[in-house]
Amino acid sequence: MASTSTVPKAATIHELCRVRPPATADSAAEQRLSVTFFDMPWLNFHSIRRLLFYQFPCSKSHFLETIVPNLTKSLSKTLKNYLPLAGNLLYPLNSGMPEFRHVPGDSVPVTIAESNEASDFNHLTGNQSKIADEFYPFVPDLPEPGIDSESGFKIIPLIAVQITLFPGSGICIGFSNHHSIGDASSIVRFMKAWSTVCRLGGDEELWAQSVPFPFYDRSVIKDPLGLKGIFWDQLENMKMEAAPLTFPTNLIRATYVLQKNDIQKLKNLALFKNPDSPHVSSFTVTAACVWTCLVKSAAEAGEEVDPDEPEHFAFAVDVRARLNPPVSSDYFGNCLALAKTAAAHRRLKEADGFFTAVKLIGDVISNKVNNRDEILRDVDTWFTDYIPLFGKRLFSVAGSPKFNFYDMDFGWGNPKKQEAVSIDGGPSMSLSRSRDHEGGLEIGLSLPKVKMDAFATFFHEIMTP
Repeated sequence: MASTSTVPKAATIHELCRVRPPATADSAAEQRLSVTFFDMPWLNFHSIRRLLFYQFPCSKSHFLETIVPNLTKSLSKTLKNYLPLAGNLLYPLNSGMPEFRHVPGDSVPVTIAESNEASDFNHLTGNQSKIADEFYPFVPDLPEPGIDSESGFKIIPLIAVQITLFPGSGICIGFSNHHSIGDASSIVRFMKAWSTVCRLGGDEELWAQSVPFPFYDRSVIKDPLGLKGIFWDQLENMKMEAAPLTFPTNLIRATYVLQKNDIQKLKNLALFKNPDSPHVSSFTVTAACVWTCLVKSAAEAGEEVDPDEPEHFAFAVDVRARLNPPVSSDYFGNCLALAKTAAAHRRLKEADGFFTAVKLIGDVISNKVNNRDEILRDVDTWFTDYIPLFGKRLFSVAGSPKFNFYDMDFGWGNPKKQEAVSIDGGPSMSLSRSRDHEGGLEIGLSLPKVKMDAFATFFHEIMTP
């Protein structure tokens, strides 16, 4: 997701370095991984960008002489088991199929930076509304792709890291990755592995007990329909490119936290209205609440929407355990199915719009997501069904209640705040476990200010009926 104008200047770059996996028999040989049909939908998707803020006051000298070396050394050790991340996506310019390749010497770009006085650590780590652009000085950019004319491939880097000191306040670790190399489950496991190696000093036997080694065998992904070839043909014909991000974004970021009792209140409301609801989970009621509040915010934000225009809701589902046979939870790559539902704008805007949304989302989870015979029934039409939704009224979810970003301890304690910056690239919400409330959820939104203000009003109304 490259920018077409300058990122706000709020940090000083101290060093640009490359971190390589340690020299081993594995890293000394070329390694290739095939792209599966699960990876195909993400080949031209915008990069995934996340920030982890740690409250850890330290001096500049301690940061540069101790913290940074520990982080880069532990990153190198972690990459020994995550070689594909240090490699590249090979994207054919003419004929052939894309694949992932790691060759000796491949490395991860790491930026060492220091925030200037204009950046307030406490401000950025609060839940209140903030200007989205304020976060970008701490987000690493993936390097621009290269061209290997001899082999006929575009060479696309897969990850980038930035480590930023907030003098006297804390540290921010920024991480950007190309979605094609792995879904959130894979990337979260990598980040937890890195934090564990850093905290424990690299004892593999100790950290492997906390984060199992990744599993790369692509043969476990069965493709009897030849979907990989079908998707590649469709992708080439569509010529999709991720839209660039421009500055100023004119977006406001804010975090909303639902505590366990808030979620139970929403469940009780839904079940009181419809006792026979097939699936009333934390995800269902949270997504329904946010979706309907956003729909109701449209008029307040000056959006003119035909009452019968469809409002689409889509989300990705980890299907490792849902495949037949199941795939190991340690499988590294993409293993996501797509699910969606829709309703006319007027239905979600009505007073009982929340209950309509709960039923729609609950039905698709009950009938499709939790049904092994149905979860991939429409897989051959993913591109033709989902691509046309972009540009329409579409809302999606980035993340899951299963993800906990607040237990990634590099040795300075758990994060004070995490931000899914990449939701700036589309109409979606981030979703993860709450930092401070057991059983709670954290919702991240990035919207124009007038819509954020309207959303806050409707959200408050539904939570305090």
